[in-house]
This record gives sequence, C-alpha cells and structure tokens, in this order.
Amino acid sequence: MRIAVTGSIATDHLMTFPGRFGDQLIADQLDRVSLSFLVDDLQVRRGGCAANISFGMGCLGLSPILVGAVGTDFADYRSWLERHGVDCASVHTSETYHTARFLCTTDEEHNQIASFYTGAMADARLIELQPIADRVGGLDLVLISPNDPDAMLRHTDEARQRGIPFAADPSQQLARMPGEQIRTLVDGAAYLFGNDYEKGLIEQKTGWSDEEILARVGVRVTTLGPKGVVIDRKGEPSLHVPAAPELGKADPTGVGDAFRSGFLAGLAWGLSLERCGQIGNLTATHVLERVGGQEYELGQKVFLERFASAYGAEAAAEVAQHVRCHHA
Repeated sequence: MRIAVTGSIATDHLMTFPGRFGDQLIADQLDRVSLSFLVDDLQVRRGGCAANISFGMGCLGLSPILVGAVGTDFADYRSWLERHGVDCASVHTSETYHTARFLCTTDEEHNQIASFYTGAMADARLIELQPIADRVGGLDLVLISPNDPDAMLRHTDEARQRGIPFAADPSQQLARMPGEQIRTLVDGAAYLFGNDYEKGLIEQKTGWSDEEILARVGVRVTTLGPKGVVIDRKGEPSLHVPAAPELGKADPTGVGDAFRSGFLAGLAWGLSLERCGQIGNLTATHVLERVGGQEYELGQKVFLERFASAYGAEAAAEVAQHVRCHHA
C-alpha cells in the first residue's frame, strides 16, 4: 500500500515550565492575557507532523512517501529520515526560506502553549500530487495533515478530482481555518483524525453534528489521551481501544503523530480497525516516554512483547506477521 504523508516538516524547540498554566490565568481578564514563562530547559528536536508520522511508519517497517516543503537547511534531517525508511524524493526545497519552526512550552500537567513559524512550509501549496503518484506507481491513500492551509486545500481538492482516497487530519490548523475550509477538508475523507477537543471544534466550526460528519467520512478516529482511542463509523457501534501502558511520561509532543504512524501502518497491512488502533496506541506510548517526536526507538522484540502485554498474545501474533521494526 503506497501512502503519501503530506504536511509540516519542522524543527521543534521544546521548553518545560515547572508549574501550571492555569494558575497564571485570571478568570475575568482572559481577553487581555500577557504572560511570560521562565522555563527550565530548551531542547531542539526534529519535528513537523508529516515528518513525525513518516518517521514512525518507517520505524515500523514501511516506506512512506513524505510530501512537504523545506529550506536548504534540510540536508541532515533528510539523511536521518531516509535512514529510517522514509521516501523523501518528493520533498520540495525552497531557495528562499528556512525549514519551519515549532516552539512549544509544556507545563507540569502536560498542557501546552505553542507557536509555529511557517517558513518554507508556505511553498507546500506549490506541490502537485499527480507527479508523485506517477513516480511511485500510484497512491493508495494520501494523509493530509497540518500544513500550509492552502496546501491542505489543494491536496484535498486534487485527491478528490483524481479519485485518490484521502485521510483528513486538520488538527493544529483548526484554530486558524474558518468553517468553510474545514468542511472542504473533511467532506469525503476516508478517515478523519483528531483528538477529543478537536472533535468538538470541528463540529462547532463546520456546524455539522457528529452524526452528520459520520455520514460524510468513512471512519472517524478520535484519540483520548490516556483513555486510548474511539473509532466510529456510520451505523456501527463505537469501538474503544484502551491506551497501551507507558513506562513513564516525558513529553507529549508528537504523541498524536506517532498514533497516526501506527494506525496507518495497520491499514497498510490490511489489519482490522481495532488492531490499527492498538498499534497506534503503542507507538504513541513510545513517544510519550521521550522528549521529541523522533527520539524513540522501536525494537522488534520489545515492541511485540509490550503489544502482547497490552492487548494479548493472539493480537501480538497477528501483528508480528507484518511489523518489521527498525531495531532488532
């Protein structure tokens, strides 16, 4: 299964605040917030939604096709991704801008306040999908993850026109995009990804109810943090997949991306939606245990052992027929 992952490619600047954001907010002055947080540390990591998702898929043994725009400072990052199985031949390089930057502060309860500098990502709106499909012999699915808004709309429109199944993942761009654009991104998607907060935001901004959205998409996948994930289809009962136990919590940045990595891997292997959710949950747990969206390692033996512990030996045996983790 040939999966193209479109979206942001960025460098993450991750900071930690040793307190609670909520304690710094004054209820009757939320319309004029002016705050500065003294942070304990700064860690610079590879990131970007599409790059994180592609990295995770590569670590599971797939060869995802990364589609996005970067600056001329991408050489080392490209090498890293290619070493982990990612096809970077369709990444567009801007001669003008630097690769995008993500700046995020996390408090002691894992709440986050973040900003994103677009940089070269703006050039993603110039990318056409058909030449990519021609290069790889066709596309079976295109994931449209957070990116330059015009690029997201362009990729969605082209996928519809060319009959390529697409997965909608507007997540971080929901705050910026108006309802009309969100409706365009969602309508007709084979899969719709979001967390529980984003689920409500999509419904609020589109004006569509949960039932109306389910009538317009194939599968709706809603992550619930420590509660796992709920998978919904029109006319079917909700499927809840509990989270995989973590060994510890370091930083939540990139956890949602890693979930998508695992879920898409399961789809590529033709597994059930339950198995897809389980693989997604365990991959996400690996990210939660480290700081940075690409700092974890997936070891074949350990991954399957943890999978069996979380979801049972029968489920692990089924997954073992497909998963080929980057590390032994």
